[in-house]
Amino acid sequence: MTSPEALDPAGLRPLLPSPLQPADDERFARHGVRLLLKRDDLIHPELPGNKWRKLTPNLRAASAAGLRTLLTFGGAYSNHLRATAAAGRLLGFATVGVVRGEELADRPLNPSLARCAADGMRLRFVSRAAYRRKAEPGVAASLVTAALAGSGLDRDSVYLLPEGGSNARAARGCAGLGQELRGAAEVAAVACGTGGTLAGLAAGLGAGQRAVGFPVLRGGFIGRETRELQRAAFGGPVGEWSLDDRFHFGGFARVPAVLDAFADDFEDRHGLPVERLYVAKMLYGLTTLVTEGAFARGSTVAAVITGRPEPADPQAPVEPQAPPTPHAPRKT
Repeated sequence: MTSPEALDPAGLRPLLPSPLQPADDERFARHGVRLLLKRDDLIHPELPGNKWRKLTPNLRAASAAGLRTLLTFGGAYSNHLRATAAAGRLLGFATVGVVRGEELADRPLNPSLARCAADGMRLRFVSRAAYRRKAEPGVAASLVTAALAGSGLDRDSVYLLPEGGSNARAARGCAGLGQELRGAAEVAAVACGTGGTLAGLAAGLGAGQRAVGFPVLRGGFIGRETRELQRAAFGGPVGEWSLDDRFHFGGFARVPAVLDAFADDFEDRHGLPVERLYVAKMLYGLTTLVTEGAFARGSTVAAVITGRPEPADPQAPVEPQAPPTPHAPRKT
């Protein structure tokens, strides 16, 4: 059996604290606002950003309990599934992913799921109706049993991770993000899928700072989830935070032409590869807020870059990236 020491994520040598880089952007400067990029995408080449911060405390808990199988949930383009699969390969955990949409079982794997499979994750596709009820104890148990059927994996060896990896441990792990930003900016902005990163970020910030979350899914549930996670992780509300849900662009994995063009332009301005499903929506929303006068002149805003685009080829190696030299701003 793999030793607990071998399963410790610290052995992967993460880059912490992640770099905080100035971004000279005319759209912000004309409103007297300074933009910083919190490069959490550089923490680790295969476990970047909020995924490192959320997974690490859960991986340690699984290791301490002697549990060697990670079972979790996600959609067809889930960054969390990819990160969990990579963690399993790197640290010696078996991984199982319960994927929303049983119709996907008969289709070729998209690049995101193909990456999971290449990293050794066992994929099990379930109906959308069953997936929606996964939080119900009876349904959850049946999904776990079905996912493990024929795998040879022991049910008693399973550590359950929620969708998006967001639980109390994850929120406490993300508090480190806020702590790294103390004194650096009045506002910290982050994309939100399940609320775990926002819950921890807000808790870690100092007095006079606030967090702004940009949900990437429709439904208006992120506020409730964030409050519940803060209650579970910290005993109640902590820090100042708000949500702006105008920038999901129709839902998760929706990338219309206007958003793609914005991301291309941001890449040209700053030399930053922009992940489309989360980061692009956050940056678009943040740029809109600046033009609306949402931030006081003389203030500083930190945009948390939680991840980067995945390689299209699931067999392609993931190369570490050095922080880029900021490009000169382009006039608008």
